[in-house]
This record gives sequence, C-alpha cells and structure tokens, in this order.
Amino acid sequence: MILELHLIQNFAPSNLNRSDTGSPKDCTFGGVRRARISSQCFKRAMRTYFRNKFEKPENLAERSTRLIENIAQRLVAKSHDEEQSRKAVLAAITCIGLKASKKDTAKTEYLLFMGRDELERIASVCEDHFEELANEKPSDGTKKAVKKALMDLMNEGKAADLGLFGRMLADLPERNRDAASQVAHAISTHKVGLEFDFFTAVDDLRPEDTSGSDHLGTIEFNSACFYRYANVNIDKLQENLQKDEELTRATVAAYIRAAVEALPTGKQNSFATHEKPSLVFAVVRDSGMMSLANAFEKPVHDPKGGLVDESVKRLAEHYSRLAGVYGDDAASRVFITTGDADRAAALGENVGSFDALLDRTMSAIFNGKEG
Repeated sequence: MILELHLIQNFAPSNLNRSDTGSPKDCTFGGVRRARISSQCFKRAMRTYFRNKFEKPENLAERSTRLIENIAQRLVAKSHDEEQSRKAVLAAITCIGLKASKKDTAKTEYLLFMGRDELERIASVCEDHFEELANEKPSDGTKKAVKKALMDLMNEGKAADLGLFGRMLADLPERNRDAASQVAHAISTHKVGLEFDFFTAVDDLRPEDTSGSDHLGTIEFNSACFYRYANVNIDKLQENLQKDEELTRATVAAYIRAAVEALPTGKQNSFATHEKPSLVFAVVRDSGMMSLANAFEKPVHDPKGGLVDESVKRLAEHYSRLAGVYGDDAASRVFITTGDADRAAALGENVGSFDALLDRTMSAIFNGKEG
C-alpha cells in the first residue's frame, strides 16, 4: 500500500533554505532557473513538527552525536557514578563497532539516529554489565554478551520517525533501517529570479547630532509557488514498526499532518513566511509511485497574473494524461484547495477540509477511521 501527497504551496518573499553563500537554493528544470527547497530541509521541518505533536512520545527517536551522554545520564539516574557511566556506555557501543569522536569522547563519531526505546534498553544492558564495562577492559565473554544484547535490541525498535525516515550506520550496516518515506525537493512551478533586500540598522543610543546608519547589509530572497511531493510505503513502515498496526496508524496520521503543516525555519524572523498549501492531493494505491513534477517542465505563466490557480490546473491536466496512458487503480483520490476547485476536478473528489481529507485517506489505508 502506497500513500502519495502532492502539494501546491505559494510563498511570499522568503529565504527558507539557504545555500553556503546565503542565497535561496535553486536549480535548473525545464531549461530555466527554479526556486528550490531541499528534501533535507523539509524533512527536518517535518521531523521537528512530528516529534512535537506525536501522541506517542515514547515511540520517537533521537538524532544526535550526544547519545553517549544521554545514555550515561540514564545510568546516573540509577545512582551510578557519572564518569564511570560514560566509560561503561562507550565500552558498550564499542562492542558493536560504533566509535567515539576523536575530539570529544563524550560524543559519537557521527550523528546516530536511535529510538528512545533503544536508548533505554542500551542503558539496561550497560547496567547489567556495569562493573565490567566501567573498567574499560571488559572480558571477551562480556564483550560477546553485550554485543549480542545490543544487536538484538537494535533489531526490535519501534520509533515512528526512525521508521519513516530510516537510518544509516556506517559502522553497523546490518542495523541500517530503510526509510518508508520519500520526500522530493520542492521546486517552483515557474521561472524565478533572485532579489536583494538592502537594510540598515540604527544605534538607539546614538547622539542626536550623528547622521547615517550604524549597520548596512543585504539579504537575498525570492518568492515562488512550489510543487511538493512525498510518499509513504505503508507496508514498509509497518515492517519497520514491528507489525504494530496501532502505531503505524498513528504514525501515518501524524506524517500527513506534518507534511501539510510543517515549514522550514530559515529567515522566518525576517520574512514570517507562514503560508498554508493552496492544494493538497492525497492518493492511496496498492503499489507504484508517480511524481507529478513534469507537469511543470514547461514553466507556468498566466498572462492574467497569479501562479497558484494555473499551477493547480496544470497539475490536474498532467495527472489526467498520465492516468490515461499508464492507468491508476487508486483506492482513494481526494483533494482540498483554497483556490478554484473546478481546475482540480480531474484529481478526484474535493472533500472540502483538511480533517475530511485526513479521515478519508486514513480510511482508505486502514479501512477504519483516524484514531
């Protein structure tokens, strides 16, 4: 079972996702420059929204280089010495091939993405073998026992965000987790140029007889209507969550909300860019995935002005043509729009509100109601 989300979202002047030079990210598509928001940027926003709103916080993960300290503090809370606890945790993760940073042994060599339940169980394994691990030179028997325990528990985690977005452990590839979700780079449906905001700042305590500004600068920005695409392999997600259907249901509902509600944080204090999507199109089908990005290979331009309605119309027309050629045995096709619904009619049924879209989509996936 596959869930696909297609969104049209128009942003006022903003710089939501910057390059290394501070410019809004862009790309070439259809032979012209487009505004772009990277998939990593939107996934970060979605993960943050997800973890703040998810109804089962015990089924979340932590992505950090500071997990040694996190686990050590769990041991400290059980009356173990703080320094000895760090040594025990470091010795334990070394048993499975993970390494501490050469610059700071309280941190891991790279970001680790691990479920909160995994972290708690790692702490339990460390406590079970605390004396041997804290001595820094555990016996071969202890190493073997710790390795087996840790490898087993890392194959049994039930973290919703980890199940969605996956993880890669370079030193422990057998415990990698393939992501159940894919998120595309958001691209503008039209050609976009770069603009500059020149600004000045004045010292509040400047003497009255002093002229001029105390600080000058520029901020680069653009304004664009984006096409966004994401999908979830429901079967893979349920596999990642140890076949827990209740947790899978809660995860999918939260993911849909995060995809629609989450926004990147770049330069938000300067631009306050908090626009909702103008169109959300949700598709549920047994198999197969189908991005609609090529609806905008020829950039949108409406001589009457505006980009949203023409982008929605272009999306619906492209979907109709693709379905005509390749077919689309979708179990559910519903959409909501703040614009001209007639232009989106080919997409499916206009259900009017986001709550109705969520309810209908969850029903199509799980044959029941949300929650």
